[in-house]
Amino acid sequence: MNSTKSLPLAGIGVFSNTTCPTEKKISVFFSVIFMTVGILSNSLAIAILMKAYQRFRQKSKASFLLFASGLVITDLLGHLITGTIAVFVYASDKDWIRFNQSNVLCSVFGMCMVFFGLCPLFLGSVMAVERCIGVTKPIFHSTKMTSRHVKLMLTMVCLFAIFIALLPILRLRAYQIQASRTWCFYRTEHFEDWEDRFYLLLFSCLGLLALAISFVCNAVTGITLLRVKFKSQHRQGRSHHFEMIIQLLAIMCVSCICWSPFLVTIANIGINEKNSSESCETILFALRMATWNQILDPWVYILLRKAVLKKLFQIARRFCGMHLITFHTWELSSIKNSLKVAAVSDSPVNSKQTNLQLLSSPVP
Repeated sequence: MNSTKSLPLAGIGVFSNTTCPTEKKISVFFSVIFMTVGILSNSLAIAILMKAYQRFRQKSKASFLLFASGLVITDLLGHLITGTIAVFVYASDKDWIRFNQSNVLCSVFGMCMVFFGLCPLFLGSVMAVERCIGVTKPIFHSTKMTSRHVKLMLTMVCLFAIFIALLPILRLRAYQIQASRTWCFYRTEHFEDWEDRFYLLLFSCLGLLALAISFVCNAVTGITLLRVKFKSQHRQGRSHHFEMIIQLLAIMCVSCICWSPFLVTIANIGINEKNSSESCETILFALRMATWNQILDPWVYILLRKAVLKKLFQIARRFCGMHLITFHTWELSSIKNSLKVAAVSDSPVNSKQTNLQLLSSPVP
């Protein structure tokens, strides 16, 4: 294993001569902690979603609940499958020659890394598009975004992520054991031809594109909610604006902070492999940061709700000593209220009533 030459594995994969020292106890500790926290967080989120779906069966919220359920189930399976394989690799002293003679485990590990990496990003961008349509075009959303359409979109997203994960196998390009010998991914060194670069750039570009779509759609949604709030200061349904805006900011920050380092690192390796200064420790650290996104997803999308926000604002008001924001009424459904206020604000009847009030008001 310490030879200066590359050691072939089953005639396909190779062990790189690049060394990446990792302490076994610390690595096993991180893997077990990530897997345990991720499974518990996503299991709790699934339980909350099931309870919410039983309590609130409004059509306006059904699409959000279905997308959120798909997201947390994907994150749960990702932690369960990839975490189990990672712990097994560490427990076997990373002796791939002994348990990976035919390169099957590495291929499965690599496909899981790609699928469970891209699928949550795709689902996050689709959820951002859905929320943007629901706020900016509430009538179209209420008539066209049915449960059947949402399930079809979920299926298409999963199939597309599976296709990207299977693409190297279909092209007879096996996934490679990385320098740390703890995980498998596309070939990140000693490229044979353009196809090795293509897979890395495809993965990073799709991930960055999903983040960009989420950022743009969430920004449009936040601006629209602020405009509706300013137009409806004396109407019902004010607190849901704060809830939605805080959720959108949290979603954008967590996704960008967790995934950007890994995606940029992979893109840098794909662009200039020979001149890349990315070390094994850097890639491993970026990978662990990306793993945290799947841990924080349920807390951002599901658990950061009105009750938590209300408590946080009360604590902040107590510490600041000033009356920041008063929450007189917290509506049951944020999405429902957003659609209601947006529809009322944009309706022609409401605009006509507003014009009549302005014409009938006395001139000073």
